[in-house]
Amino acid sequence: MPEIDLLPATRRALLHRIATAQTDGRAPSLVGAVVRDGAPVWTHGLGLVGGRPPTADTQYRIGSLTKTFVAVLVLRLRDEGRLDLADALGAHLPTAPADTAGLTVAQLLAHTAGLASETPAPWWERTDGSVRPELADILDADGIKHPAGRVFHYSNPGFALLGALVEQLRGKPLEQVLAEEILGPLGMTRTSLLPRAPHADGWAVHPWADVLLPEPATDTGRMAPAGQLWSTAADLCRFAAFLAKGDPAVLAEASLAQMRTPASPLEGPVWDLTYGLGMQLKNDGGRLLAGHTGSLPGFLCTLWVSPADGLGGVVLVNATSGISIGALGADLVRITAEHEPHIPDTWTPLESYDPALLELTGPWYVGPTPALIRLRADGDLEFGPLTGAGRSSRMKAQADGTWLGLEGYYAGETLRIVRDTAGAVTHLDLGSFVLTRQPYGSDTVPGGVDPLGWRGGPA
Repeated sequence: MPEIDLLPATRRALLHRIATAQTDGRAPSLVGAVVRDGAPVWTHGLGLVGGRPPTADTQYRIGSLTKTFVAVLVLRLRDEGRLDLADALGAHLPTAPADTAGLTVAQLLAHTAGLASETPAPWWERTDGSVRPELADILDADGIKHPAGRVFHYSNPGFALLGALVEQLRGKPLEQVLAEEILGPLGMTRTSLLPRAPHADGWAVHPWADVLLPEPATDTGRMAPAGQLWSTAADLCRFAAFLAKGDPAVLAEASLAQMRTPASPLEGPVWDLTYGLGMQLKNDGGRLLAGHTGSLPGFLCTLWVSPADGLGGVVLVNATSGISIGALGADLVRITAEHEPHIPDTWTPLESYDPALLELTGPWYVGPTPALIRLRADGDLEFGPLTGAGRSSRMKAQADGTWLGLEGYYAGETLRIVRDTAGAVTHLDLGSFVLTRQPYGSDTVPGGVDPLGWRGGPA
């Protein structure tokens, strides 16, 4: 994908941010990249890999960003009807450890299954996967830490189970499924389970001296779905573009929107980080980001997308620690958005429309509360409060004449149009609510309307 230049001031601000991070964090090498409207617009490498500055084609291990790839594969199975997110794991994976068989697919994706964060010893990230050859080896007798569905508790073994689920239902190794269903369609030719040259070596930097220690590059076996993948800035720019808008060859935009919806309990009155389905969600000063951070010994990674801004940020580092990787990736998005805010598409009138839909547009009332229905350019209806914040949803026409809520409070709910014998619209039913053209303006309102109607205050 060709790069489209950013403004010089934007490029300098981005370079300053990653240079400061690389110096202060003492990273042997670092690559940063920004995606805008589906294409890379900036990439820069610092430090040395094999005696040269790293490029957009240099492979780094991406750690737990691997989980988002696995989640996409699971959502593909759901969209094909091969499983339901509410299904118990054991219904599809007979080899799952007995204590995990009743956990749901959704709980595993959202880290609310209550499983242990890590495997039993030895340290799985630094030992060959052959020491735990079976699924039963990734959890011990104390592998359930919390009641399922109650709390968020990040679990690497949970995603090992999801990777095994994908292999079971596809009848193929995970690497092959990834190549066929994600990497190939998106043109990600430099993403793999094992490193391919040119790639960075992993290093630990001594906390009190500027010296390095090589980190092992292990094949983690059964734990690979939790953090095995290697990739490049160029490939992750392609993945970021996909995560922001979807690709019908891989996963529909609606399914990605579901992945970006919080699926685990929010902590505190104002949240800054939570989890969807295989995706971390970050509230960065009001900018909503989705993606994932990653770390394995010797490597750090982050990928964030802001669909509202049409932006994504990618950072790859070959150091075990020293850099706040999630904040750095978010800053690349923020800097670009502040220096070059998104230019909205030019408004144009509809070329054609269904005149009957105009009859549904305009103000409606839920009891005394005003609401508004607008006709969107794509033919959907947009329902929400007349002013301020409140319950809202996009509505899509269904074959039976109803409208289905796609998001927000009314996601999955049905809007029905009620007409009189002459065919005129009398009111709308949204769930159990009755929407009328005047406040409590119909005799169809449940509970009835006082026959004397609206009046002044009590005497």
